[in-house]
Amino acid sequence: MIAVHGSVLAQEIEIESPNIAYSAIYPILIVFGVALVGVLVEAFAPRPRRYVVQTVLAAAGLGLAFVGTVLVAGDLPETQNGLARGGIEAEGALAVDGPTLFIWGAILLLSFFSVLLFAERRLESGVTAFAGQAAALPGTEAEREASTRGLEHTEVFPLMLFAVGGMMLFPASNDLLTMFVALEVLSFPLYLLCGLARRRRLLSQEAAVKYFLLGAFASGFFLYGIALVYGYAGTVTLAGIDGAITNRVGGDGLLLAGIGLMAVGLLFKIGAAPFHAWTPDVYQGAPTAVTGFMAACTKVAAFGALLRVFYVAFGGAQWNWMPMMWIVAALTMGVGCVLTLTQTDVKRMLAYSSIAHAGFLLTGFVGVQAATRDSDDMTSLVAVMFYLLAYGFTTLGAFAVVTVVRDSSGEATHLSRWAGLGKQSPVLAGVFALFMLAFLGLPATSGFMAKWAVFTSAWAGDAQLLVIIAVLASVITAFVYIRVIVLMFFADPVGEGPTVAMPSVLTVVTIAAGVVVTVALGVAPQPVLDLAHQAGEFVR
Repeated sequence: MIAVHGSVLAQEIEIESPNIAYSAIYPILIVFGVALVGVLVEAFAPRPRRYVVQTVLAAAGLGLAFVGTVLVAGDLPETQNGLARGGIEAEGALAVDGPTLFIWGAILLLSFFSVLLFAERRLESGVTAFAGQAAALPGTEAEREASTRGLEHTEVFPLMLFAVGGMMLFPASNDLLTMFVALEVLSFPLYLLCGLARRRRLLSQEAAVKYFLLGAFASGFFLYGIALVYGYAGTVTLAGIDGAITNRVGGDGLLLAGIGLMAVGLLFKIGAAPFHAWTPDVYQGAPTAVTGFMAACTKVAAFGALLRVFYVAFGGAQWNWMPMMWIVAALTMGVGCVLTLTQTDVKRMLAYSSIAHAGFLLTGFVGVQAATRDSDDMTSLVAVMFYLLAYGFTTLGAFAVVTVVRDSSGEATHLSRWAGLGKQSPVLAGVFALFMLAFLGLPATSGFMAKWAVFTSAWAGDAQLLVIIAVLASVITAFVYIRVIVLMFFADPVGEGPTVAMPSVLTVVTIAAGVVVTVALGVAPQPVLDLAHQAGEFVR
């Protein structure tokens, strides 16, 4: 026998408990907590009461999380120049800094108004636009019975909140594994929500399957890229990767391959070409409330993550990835603008428009970066954050208008059905025209100031060629947006003309919010620009 001293066996192993600053990350916890409560409501609340409880719960949870975000932002320390200085929390997993909180605020505001669209019932004769029984095959007796009984899928509210929680976690992630988990948390609820349309069920289910399959491939690329970057740097933390790149600890092969593969996953989420194939089909097939939510909120979260990864982790290798981003930005603008010209469905038109706007955002992305942190110059981070907020409200308002124009089969999304809308409802047509002009970038709208911001930062960052391409692309899209305006106000109606349904106050408030923000950011953008500038740069 081998004698072993008892003192060795009794040796104590000290394990430190994790230090988590809940006071800095509780807005995320509120969203996830309310989502879990929503799941319990589905399990235990009587079916007739679930709609009201879920709507109030989701709206209150998002409102409380927004208030918490404002309070956390107020508690952040400041530099001598008045810029926010954040910190690394949750044992290094999350970065709570000025840009993170700005993006959280934008996501929560847009999500709050998206909840109102989700809860709209008047347009579908007393039920929401979501399928009564998702498991029932389209056209079967089970589906007809669910429709007759007026069943509703109130599970959409906790699903939406889980997606919002993932969207908040995504741009705040300070290591690549946390970022991958956040990507999956925000994606899976969206896959389900896309397939829950009450009308045109087959189109909706096709959109969900396409989104799931392409999203799975993109996630695979992203995870493989993480593995290669880890092989290069020996760490998954963003600061550690930046240090490895700065010190050039190894060959560049693994690094460049990892950057390229990770870029696929991130560019897929923002809808950039050539990774945009899911966008038109999903935007068209998903319930319009879900489409508006995705178009506004997912783009904000994905760009926040893209900015953090490439500015913080890969900033030292920017001359390696910058040519790739130039090519992607130019290709995205070209694909979005040219294919927008050929669309006859208003939702597909807005989908290709969102692709073009992703190209405009990428133009700002390659502009002036953190070198101007303590100056008053327009940095690319400030420009992109302002653009995301402006574009988000305009897009959400535009899709809210789409839900109101209807025919006997539901939403009238074919552009021919919009002919003469200005005569049927001048106010609604005028509001949609305002959104189209904002997408175009007309002065006195938020779109003009957003484009001015990203083009200014790109020009200062020696990306003059991209700015010229972006201006030419804007001229091309002008034909599309003006064509819609002419169709609404100067074309004769086809047949009986479009029908404008009277929505409830929920949709009216959402449209009004889009109008107010679109005009306010066009006429008086400086407070929001100052807020974005005071957010500072990403903490490292």
